Formats: sequence, C-alpha cells, structure tokens
Amino acid sequence: MKNVRFKNILDEEIFFDENGDLSIGYEIVNVVYLPNGTQLNEIVGSYNPYALPGQDFIINEKSITWDTELNQVPPQSKCSQSCTPGLRKLISKEKPVCCYDCIPCADGEITNQSDMDTCTKCPDDQWSNQKRDACIPKAIIFLTYEDPLGISLTLVSMIFCLVTAIILGIFIKYHHTPIVKANNRSLSYVLLISLMFCFLCSLIFIGHPDRLTCILRQIVFGTMFSISLSSILAKTITVVIAFQATNPKSKLRNWMSSSVSNSIVLCCSLLQALLCLVWLCTAPPFPYQNTKSEIGIIVIECNEGSIIAFYCLLGYLGLLSGISFTLAFLSRNLPDSFNEAKYITFSMIVFCSVWLSFIPTYLSTRGKYMVAVEIFAILASSAGLLGCIFIPKCYIILLKPEKNNRKYLTRYIKT
Repeated sequence: MKNVRFKNILDEEIFFDENGDLSIGYEIVNVVYLPNGTQLNEIVGSYNPYALPGQDFIINEKSITWDTELNQVPPQSKCSQSCTPGLRKLISKEKPVCCYDCIPCADGEITNQSDMDTCTKCPDDQWSNQKRDACIPKAIIFLTYEDPLGISLTLVSMIFCLVTAIILGIFIKYHHTPIVKANNRSLSYVLLISLMFCFLCSLIFIGHPDRLTCILRQIVFGTMFSISLSSILAKTITVVIAFQATNPKSKLRNWMSSSVSNSIVLCCSLLQALLCLVWLCTAPPFPYQNTKSEIGIIVIECNEGSIIAFYCLLGYLGLLSGISFTLAFLSRNLPDSFNEAKYITFSMIVFCSVWLSFIPTYLSTRGKYMVAVEIFAILASSAGLLGCIFIPKCYIILLKPEKNNRKYLTRYIKT
C-alpha cells in the first residue's frame, strides 16, 4: 500500500500516507433507496486530512436524505447528551468513554463551556450564580445603621445614655444632700460620665469598619470601662476604710481623702491605657474582608490584630471587677445608709455574668452578629452598673426625700 502511487482520469495523484489515509481525501456518500427499489448514491460532503484547518471536513446537511424510520433526526454518535454549561462530566469506569453522566458544579464552582471534565473555582471575592455557569461578585455585609439590628442597638444605646445624663443631672441638682455626698460625690460624677461614654462607644461598632474605627473600638471601650471599674473599686475601698476607721485617731482616716480615690482611678486607668498603647504599637486592629465565615458573602469586620492583647484587655477589666466584687461582698453587711457595698456587689455580679457569657457566645457567632454580641455585652454590663448603683439612690432622692437627711442617716448608723 505504501508503494501505490498513480494518477486517475482526472489527473489527480493517488497515494496513501503512513497512516493509510488517501491523499485526496474521501467523499461522503449518502445512499438513498428510492420507492421503486433503485439505489441512489449522492455525494453530500468530503473529508481531506491535508486541507486547511476548518476545510478538512465539509458536509451539506440539507442534501442528506434520511430514512423515514429515523424521523429526520441525526443518529447520536455517543450514548450521552452533551453537558451544558453549569454541569460537568462524570465518567464511569464500567462504561465506555463516550458514556458519562452530567452533574452540577459545587457551590463556588462553574463551567462556562459544554462537556467540561472539571469545574473551575471562582475567585475569593466572587461566587457562582444559580446556574453555575458564571462567577458573580459576593454580597458585602456589615452591621449598618439601616439594618434593623443596628437601629435597635443604636436606640438602646441612646436611651441608656440619656437616662445616665438624667441621673447625673439629678445628682448635680441634689449635690448638697447626704445621699449624694455619701461615699465620695466626685467619684459618682466620674462614674456616671464614664458610663455615658460606655453607652456611646457602642455606636463606634456600627457602620463600615475602617482603620480608624477598628482602632477606636477597642481603645475607647477598654479605657472607658477601666475608668468605670476603677471608680467602683475606689468607692469600694472607701467604704471599707470608712467603717474600719471609726476612731477619729485612726491612721486609716488619712486614706479616705479624695486624692487617694483619684489616685486609684488614675493608676488603674493608666495601666489599661498602657496595655492599649502596647497593642497599637505591636499588632493594631485593622479592617478585614472575611470570605470564609459565611457562604457566598464577604463580611467586612475588624481583625483584632493580636487576639492575646484583646483578651488581656478583657482580663484586666475582669481583674478590676473581681477585686471590687470581693471587697464589696466582704463589706456587704456594713450599715446601709452610707454603704454602697451591697449595691456594688450586685453590680459586679451582673457585670461578670455578662462578660463570662460573652466569650463563648462571641466565639460561636459569625459575621455582623459577632459585632452585635459585643455591643450587647457593652450595653448590658453598663446598664447593670448604672441600675444597681444609682437607681436605689435616685429612689431615695426623688420618692423618699424624708430619708435623705443627715439626722436620719446618722440614726440609722447608730442602730
């Protein structure tokens, strides 16, 4: 066969190549059986392996005459239908290569051509559409002021801040009364003002996170709460010293001055500020696009930078509240008129309960709900401090003014 070479009547050179293909190609013949029983051979196309690409296979479908049993539908060259975009081929080892199943691509993967063997994974900032044939940008979410959850938390924050401002106004108006003077009036003012900022700092957690807000969130939160807890600690120490130094000649009376209380607040707050400064200098918080926490969604959130520093901040607040709770609990049975120990004990129970439940809840939530959990903890713990310490005093000032006098309080102590 390799040595065959001749010219036909059309002066075309005929030979076979190394694969056994004819040099001039092949004609595609449609065999038609006429009703009278005769056979008609009609050329409907050609195949020439030596022709230019795109011209090697030519066929005229309109010239093809199909048998009536085929109902004019071309026969299938394979036993499976083509897999459309969005599907991929799944070949079974027990079947021929031309037989396969078509299965949808997984979430986040697509096929944009027919009969693809594998699906293509979408980029991190994109996700597959419903048909799995194209990648579309992921939805971006964060806790906004337009969100019902964000609106609710904002309203609660503003209401508590307003209530705190009203209580501060009551204390300033009745500043000359014994119930306000009891246990360091200045510390009460500092505590109320710091609680107002604690309520307001929750607003920084709402809105689109950027580098500045991510830093301010934890710094303002940690500083304001350290001032509040330092004030409560100073109040608790003052209560303990006051009832231990009943003798006018006692040296402990020197520790009851306002300068000692102010020093406690200042020192404890500066320690927290120093911790925040170290945090900012080493690994400060920064905005982060979280593409892994929720399927098909990009969550804009603040990365803490150093999770160790974050838990050190919370741990320091826990230390201050633990010391205050211990001192207040041991002093809870002292005379109640000038003694806030009982109320401080309740406030520290509420504060510690909120933040102990915060940690597992925070770690088990995702997306904008993590921010909502932290805001709720800030509001709940601040409200606990405000309610347990100041509501009983406001009750006496506004509803029981006959108890708000030095003679009554002194008689109560003597009993």
